Amino acid sequence: MSTTETGHVTGTRDKDYNILWFTEACLDNALRLESYIADAERDGDQELAEFFRKAQGESQKGAEQGKRLLASRLTK
Repeated sequence: MSTTETGHVTGTRDKDYNILWFTEACLDNALRLESYIADAERDGDQELAEFFRKAQGESQKGAEQGKRLLASRLTK
């Protein structure tokens, strides 16, 4: 873990970049899980499909929380 702020390289403070990264990762995960759900359903494994649906819901929730946090910080 770095103890040096790298915002001078990206133009975005690390803590702000971290929120952006987290939100994008949650959105990406929700999209990826859609194909995992389809794979499980295609094989008739409803238990696994439901497992992935729950995980997808958590990823969507994380993305929404990240977007709200970003919005509140960008308006300051």
